[in-house]
Formats: sequence, C-alpha cells, structure tokens
Amino acid sequence: MNIAREFSRFASSYGHVNSIQKEVASQLVAQIEPQNYSHIIDLGCGSGEVYKNLVSSKIDFEYFVGVDIAPNMLELHPKEARVELLNIGFDNPALQEHRYDLVLSASALQWSQDLNATLLNISALSNQCYFAIFTANTFKHLHKVAGISSPIYSQQYLQEKLDAHFDASYSLNHYKLYFDSTYEMLRYIKSSGVSGGQKKLSYKQTKELIEHYPLDYLEFEVLFVEAKKSTT
Repeated sequence: MNIAREFSRFASSYGHVNSIQKEVASQLVAQIEPQNYSHIIDLGCGSGEVYKNLVSSKIDFEYFVGVDIAPNMLELHPKEARVELLNIGFDNPALQEHRYDLVLSASALQWSQDLNATLLNISALSNQCYFAIFTANTFKHLHKVAGISSPIYSQQYLQEKLDAHFDASYSLNHYKLYFDSTYEMLRYIKSSGVSGGQKKLSYKQTKELIEHYPLDYLEFEVLFVEAKKSTT
C-alpha cells in the first residue's frame, strides 16, 4: 500500500519535521476527560504522539493498543508492558474482537479509502471516540497553484459521514507552518510523509509552485471530533 510505504520510508525523520502533527495529538488528548480508563486504542498511532501525551497527562489507563500500517513508525513507538502494537490497518477485522473505553485517532483517518466503512467499524469498538482529522483545506493554496485537487476529504464530507454513525460535536482548528523558501517547503512535504503516498508533483507543477506560490507558510486545517456511538 502506498500510504504504508510513504510513512515507513520517512519514519526516521518524521518526528523531527512534524510539529503540526505533534500539536494536533496534544490538543486531541487535552479534550479527553482525565480519569482512569481500562482499554484505549489509537488508530494510526505512528511513532506514539498520542500515547506520549496520555502518559504526560492525568489520563491513566490499564492497557493501550496502537495500530499502524507502517512498521517503521511502530518501531519508534514507546514500548512497555501495558502497550500492544499492531501492524495492521484500522479496518482490519481482527480489531473487532475487542471493545475499548476509548478510541483515539490523530492525523490518520483522512487516509481511509472507504471512510463510511471505516467509521462503521470504529463505531463497533467503543461508545466514546476522539478524532483529529486533516481536511481538504490543508495545503489549500499549494493545491490551487499546482492545479490539483486535495487527496483527502472536505470538512463537509467528513461531518456527513461521521453524523451517520455517531452523535458528534466538532471544532475546526487552523495551523500555519512557516518556511524560509518554497524549496524548503517542498522538502518538508517530501520528508514528512504527509503526501500519504499520493502521486508526486510533476516538473511543471513543481515549477509553478516555486515561481508563484504566494505564501511563506503551509496551511493545515484539522477537524476535532468528540463522537459517541449513535443511539438512533
């Protein structure tokens, strides 16, 4: 799978360049009610930013399952006796064998190839979920200048699918990551894995960005979701 290869390929540099993803994980965990939880699962756990924030917060747990399709990212995830790491996709049927107090996911669900099926599966795992999902307005101006469409879902589409499976509340956060040059910005995109394995820019598209990109930053838009299993 292209997404798995992309994130595994740049696993060693991911922690150094993805300050936005680290901030998103921190803000996601900050929304969780501090208490003791029995079992928590993190879908798309990567190198462990959600786990690290749980440990440093007042949120305690007895057992933590981290799921990621990129094995090199899992190698970087903290290990301890109460942590189990699974190198599978978040739609794998094996996940349906257990239920959890909390389902968490930061910066991952935007890569689901069948969002409706993914959310249906997640709704069977727990009554309480917290998600942070990047929207199509991430890299908005970059896509506009390059003349390409975003490979991820719009806020409207995300909320439509989430509302079909959960009683959810939403907040939308915006971030900017500044660069000294467009070249540096393009290197960041390459080394961070944020393209998710999508087709790389053509020479013409790259040239357009270098010559005409109007900003000294990249834009990120993240939908934060507190979701409870729908009773209707």
